Amino acid sequence: MKSVHFPQTLEALFELQQKMPEARLMAGGTDLLVRLRHASGLETKLICLERLEGFGCIRETEEGLHIAAGASFSSLMKDARVQQHCSLLAQAVATVGGPALRSMGTLGGNICTASPAGDALPALYVLDARVVLRSAAGSRELPIAAFITGPGKTQLKTDELLWEILIPSAKRFEVQHFEKIGRRESLAIAVASFAALIRLDTLARVAEIRLAWGSVGPTIVCSKQAEDALIGVALTAETLAAAAVLARQAAKPITDIRASGEYRRELVGNLLFRLLQS
Repeated sequence: MKSVHFPQTLEALFELQQKMPEARLMAGGTDLLVRLRHASGLETKLICLERLEGFGCIRETEEGLHIAAGASFSSLMKDARVQQHCSLLAQAVATVGGPALRSMGTLGGNICTASPAGDALPALYVLDARVVLRSAAGSRELPIAAFITGPGKTQLKTDELLWEILIPSAKRFEVQHFEKIGRRESLAIAVASFAALIRLDTLARVAEIRLAWGSVGPTIVCSKQAEDALIGVALTAETLAAAAVLARQAAKPITDIRASGEYRRELVGNLLFRLLQS
């Protein structure tokens, strides 16, 4: 039997959490409901967040965007402010499942699930996203790379809620590229994914670059060595080949039913060459 509650304010939410610390928080439910289906027979208490005031809002400030954790993937795809400040994120969430899943799934849920294959995560890492956590005691803010500590593990406390994601404007980056490799052309969990932000100088050389890969380590993989190798040079097959060697060294892929670790490591370097088409 399930006990389901629908708070409309943070105060009501925190009161419910104090009364029922064992209750599970649910936004879109696309991951949680699958897990609960395999736990049939157990009493489950759910606190649904869909009616929580302000939980799906997107706000624009001078610094960038404040995206509430309950914002759906489909809303992020369509929002003109997301396209303007961080089109990379819109590209990433467009690869999540099909239309129905994108309408239900939320950015906050993708973060809290903390899967190395989470489609939005590589983009959020290179965008320098920060998460705002709220509880009855107050709020705190963490870089996303510090918030996610391992596969399925985060620094979220039992009495906390991921409230919003802060993303500085990335308008200065001319190249915003996201790519996902799966075993099917669509609706696939990533075998490997890749996000890149690149700012070029007046001579078309790399002035600033951020790179991140998903599904090739216990958390999102970044390689400062690969980034440093590309600073001050033009993107060519030769410069990317040198950076690819360093990127592969940073990866810690596993072998599973979707791909071998060796294949994933090769993809880490190969995905860099897609930047030639950006």
